[in-house]
Amino acid sequence: MIKRTDKINKKQRKSLARIVVDKLHLWLGLGSGLIVLIVSITGCLFVFQKEINNRIYRHALFITPQQQPVLPLSVLKQKAADALGQDKPVLNITTYKAADRAWEFMTYKANDTALTYFGGIEYYESVLVNPYTGAVTGRLDYKYNFFNIVKNLHWSLLLNTPYGQPIVGWSTFIFVILLITGLVLWWPKRWNKNTREQSFKVKWKASFKRVNYDLHNVLGFYSMLIALVIALTGMVWAFTWFQKTVYVVASVSITPPDVKRHASADTAVVVTGNPLDIAFSAALPILKDARRIFVYPATYPAGVHTIGGLNGEETYYGADELQFDQYSGKLLGRRNDRHKNRGERLIDMNYDIHVGAIGGLPGKVIAFIISLICASLPVTGFLVWWGKQRKSKKKPVQVCFSVTSGTL
Repeated sequence: MIKRTDKINKKQRKSLARIVVDKLHLWLGLGSGLIVLIVSITGCLFVFQKEINNRIYRHALFITPQQQPVLPLSVLKQKAADALGQDKPVLNITTYKAADRAWEFMTYKANDTALTYFGGIEYYESVLVNPYTGAVTGRLDYKYNFFNIVKNLHWSLLLNTPYGQPIVGWSTFIFVILLITGLVLWWPKRWNKNTREQSFKVKWKASFKRVNYDLHNVLGFYSMLIALVIALTGMVWAFTWFQKTVYVVASVSITPPDVKRHASADTAVVVTGNPLDIAFSAALPILKDARRIFVYPATYPAGVHTIGGLNGEETYYGADELQFDQYSGKLLGRRNDRHKNRGERLIDMNYDIHVGAIGGLPGKVIAFIISLICASLPVTGFLVWWGKQRKSKKKPVQVCFSVTSGTL
């Protein structure tokens, strides 16, 4: 009798736990569903932004290769500065090893006090310059670029980062909980042929209601692992505490990385040539394997010219970074990717993992498909809930009628 009672109590506890998980999944899903839908759709759209932008702006981004040396970087920078105007200084330069690419000179200014994305950016533009001739091949206004708007809708719902990012971050955190509770609800009570078919297959020939349920249930299971990776990498940007946690777990250390920063010596220095050109020429043989070289010119008296190399055609992790004196062009410091610990490397990979670029084209295709499935989950989940609500309203009211008395 005692054993039987223990079994009943255990069964009741399991049933109660499942009810709690079900309600948690339901109400968290209803509360965050719209934001998850927006973030997933925009993430899906953004995955192939590079390929689409390369085609749309091909006339600006690509040039005809020429059999002659490129012009000095300082000359190209001045050409871009003339095109941008005195009020918009060049802050970032991207050069390419490929002979058919124009070099990009970017300027940016934010307004942190604004409420919206459009108010939060005063200007965000790039000038593309032919490195052989110095001719300006195009000018891009990233503030109003379609994919940049999509990215910021994904990032902060087109609100300025301090306002929109926490909303997206906590919605992503809730989505992680939904994935875990969804797995609990998906898990069959018993494993047999029927439950396996229900859990792993979509019955396309069934009613719309059943197909919708299967799409929510089955696709949610198949996409869960990669969806978790995408969501967790998103949380790295949203929460400082989560980024620190990832760093500590990956590096097995609570000590922040010791990154030495150098300063330019503001003294009278006699040099032959432009210091930026001297620094860039010195960096090229050091970064000989880089497909792209980024340059951040010094912007204040003690600042340095920062030059780094990216070995991937599209990825941003694994960068080697050099620092040069802005007055002499002398190399002050060097920090290669191999000098970083595992925590730093994982944080550096975060963007490339998030968009799937770390896996090349196959990785981006997977990220696209999983993002599309994630966008479908709030929709199919809402339809499941809505169907149950309509069904409960249509239940007939049972009335007991006394024949003898003729009263209810």
